[in-house]
Amino acid sequence: MNPDFTSAEYAAQLVLSRTSLRPHIALVLGSGLGGFADSLTDAAHIPYADIPSFPRSTAIGHAGRMVIGKAGNVAVAAMQGRVHLYEGYSAQEVAFPVRVFRRMGIRAVILTNAAGGINLNYSQGALVLIRDHINLQGQNPLVGPNDDRCGVRFPDMTQAYAKPYREMAREEAGKLGMTLHEGVYAGLLGPSYETPAEIEYLRRIGADLVGMSTVAEVIAARHMGMKVLAISCVTNMAAGILDQSLSHDEVMETGERVKTTFEALLRAVLPRVSQDVAQQPT
Repeated sequence: MNPDFTSAEYAAQLVLSRTSLRPHIALVLGSGLGGFADSLTDAAHIPYADIPSFPRSTAIGHAGRMVIGKAGNVAVAAMQGRVHLYEGYSAQEVAFPVRVFRRMGIRAVILTNAAGGINLNYSQGALVLIRDHINLQGQNPLVGPNDDRCGVRFPDMTQAYAKPYREMAREEAGKLGMTLHEGVYAGLLGPSYETPAEIEYLRRIGADLVGMSTVAEVIAARHMGMKVLAISCVTNMAAGILDQSLSHDEVMETGERVKTTFEALLRAVLPRVSQDVAQQPT
């Protein structure tokens, strides 16, 4: 399946029919980080299975539903869990929720993920702003005929991750007394974790983090002119850095441990992003 513009429009109308809120900011909450959506007020919960053409998450720790609600005074559309290429989905299917967001009127996306730490300055539980990525997944959601209603054939990715949003996040983290790192995310296919040799290779080409998501979503968002902020939670140090095996249980446990800090940062950043969106031309 290659979901198209019409499918995204139809899915967006279904979501909007379930709520009176009209959010302009979307959140994609990764492994172990979906709890933020449970705190939203005036919330409508929509299982992915109810949304036409919407891919269904099979990953552990992903609830598989969209929550439209308010974080303080800011209306948001939050995805509790995403789909991945390793689940057997195409890059176009992985990016489809972002297409739906744009048809809903969303203009800024905050993406989160669980990632392996490559940079030795990071420790387990660190929060890292993504400033750039390296796409090693071998796929791109823009492959195939371009729909000019979505964006140009060759979108610029120089500022894939909005610098002003990163500055906002750093400022708010400082007010909260938090340490917030910044780095380059390498997106790999998965689902196997990387070998120590692969991690050494990634370090040498400039990666600070490694994960199995985010890249296709960012490409699709930028294709449609949406601003992006992305935050990784270092849920484990990558293979070969520590003398221990990697497991998804560790990912979930670390996500739970940093939950309070992570949610505090999101709550602080959302009003700033909302203000920026309000100033954008419609």
